[in-house]
Amino acid sequence: MRKPQRGYARQDRVKEQIMRELAELVRTGLKDPRAGFITINEVEVTRDYSHATVFYTVLDDSTRDITEEALEHAKGHLRSELAKRIKLFKIPELHFKYDESLERGLNLSALIDQVAAEKPVED
Repeated sequence: MRKPQRGYARQDRVKEQIMRELAELVRTGLKDPRAGFITINEVEVTRDYSHATVFYTVLDDSTRDITEEALEHAKGHLRSELAKRIKLFKIPELHFKYDESLERGLNLSALIDQVAAEKPVED
């Protein structure tokens, strides 16, 4: 049986710090013109801190593939800059994944609105 966690787990603090630093690096340190307006939504870190999956979205959906290429190209640079900002024994290898949860949420909301508009209001 696992012990109950006290307070805030170290893994949570590390992933939030990585998320903040990557958001700042993408905003200011990424000079690639292919990278559009990128938002870092979430970071998942493995227990041994060897890998971090970074979930992101872009403002314009048409630039999604180009932005993915730019992030993959800049992966090494972002990791080395992250190493300068965060003191960890091992800086995780970065894996970028497009976050589709916002799009799914918007689609579900539109479907709910459509059903609500079709259903007659009963008093």
